[in-house]
Amino acid sequence: MASNDGPRAIADISTGTILATVTIAVPPERVFRAITAGDQIPLWWGADNMYRTTKHTADVRPGGAWRSEGKGADGHDFHVGGEYLEVEPPHRLVMTWIAPWDGDHVTTVTYTLEAVENGTRLTLRHDGFGTRRDSCRDHGSGWERVLGWLGDFLAKETGSKAPTVFHCRLIPPRPDFAFTLTEEERALMNAHADYLRSLLHDGTMMLAGPVADPGGPWGLLILRVGAEAEARAVTDGDPVSRSGRGFRYEILPMLSTIM
Repeated sequence: MASNDGPRAIADISTGTILATVTIAVPPERVFRAITAGDQIPLWWGADNMYRTTKHTADVRPGGAWRSEGKGADGHDFHVGGEYLEVEPPHRLVMTWIAPWDGDHVTTVTYTLEAVENGTRLTLRHDGFGTRRDSCRDHGSGWERVLGWLGDFLAKETGSKAPTVFHCRLIPPRPDFAFTLTEEERALMNAHADYLRSLLHDGTMMLAGPVADPGGPWGLLILRVGAEAEARAVTDGDPVSRSGRGFRYEILPMLSTIM
């Protein structure tokens, strides 16, 4: 089933490397064109409240140059460019990255595109930050935004944004909660169970139940919704969340699923 799994990026400041990934419900050929073509990148790379890429030129071959130009929300112009090192459409693209705002340091960006059941898994690796920890960290959050813009842009071509699967962990107010329930808390958990049954009935919930963690049981809830905000709305509506008794949910998107 096609799905768009949200972007995630990790900046390893100890090695000066960023790893980022997103899964998009279109074929690798379409993703490859979106990240290389001059008539594509200005359509999706940027947001009005941050910056917009307005022009992109690229000689997409090993040794060919590329350059993106744009304007920030503050009205200032910017550019970034480099050279293609490896071009293997539609599965691999390696290029240098040279940005004036980063002191014109030369770093390397590698895109890997893998066909998966639900579309294309794009993995991005950005190397070469060395000891420049702040730059590595800032680029990490930047790439997560960029892959989000790419995913949203291509999702529109499928007609609607497909659901994402979210792993939701319900953490109780104390580790021994499952074994020391008061009558009031037992009634609250019954209301919680009724709420989960309603989610199952309307197709939002895929699975739920307590997990026997040696450190203390916790609740597992697997949701299938359009975006993280929708998952948060579901968990916020749970009677245990509204009880004010110290329950909290941790929500994480699944990078891919086999169902």
